[in-house]
Amino acid sequence: MALRHAVLAALLDGELSGYQLAKSFDLGVANFWHARPQQLYSELSRLEKDGLITGREVAQENRPNKRLFHVTEDGRAELARFAATSAKPSFIRDDLFVKVQAADHVDAGPLIAQLTERAAFARAKAELFTKLLCDMRGDRTEEDFLRHGDRIGPYLTCRRGLAFEEGNRDWCLHTIAVLRERQQA
Repeated sequence: MALRHAVLAALLDGELSGYQLAKSFDLGVANFWHARPQQLYSELSRLEKDGLITGREVAQENRPNKRLFHVTEDGRAELARFAATSAKPSFIRDDLFVKVQAADHVDAGPLIAQLTERAAFARAKAELFTKLLCDMRGDRTEEDFLRHGDRIGPYLTCRRGLAFEEGNRDWCLHTIAVLRERQQA
């Protein structure tokens, strides 16, 4: 997947400025795609040049003007083409996993500290995703929202992000417990 498809998907819900897009990535898209703001601004320029999005300038008082972007019909067609192609399996590349792989040959103290930090990060992300899911659903039950909600794509990807972070947290906590038990033996 290219960044362009993640940007196009993020713009499906309406017009966003580059700043709003970066915030959107931090909150809703970060569970499956990471991009720095500079990358997003560069991609917006390329997408506009390619006719997949269009931007309009909005005058603001006491602030610089901003540009709002939305997906064009060509952009929607590009997303449809992308959605129709086979998805490649994802692979984990994580330095922490390499460190745990070497756990029998390294000092467990720093490793436990890193696992504790990662568990806290995963817990915080899981809490954020839980709040986002509640916000998207509103007063509806999950079952009702999934059957009748306007846009379930962001909800479903957020659910995956939640499961991912919960899995990370649980794995870290289990690994910490195993390493501590082995230290005491």
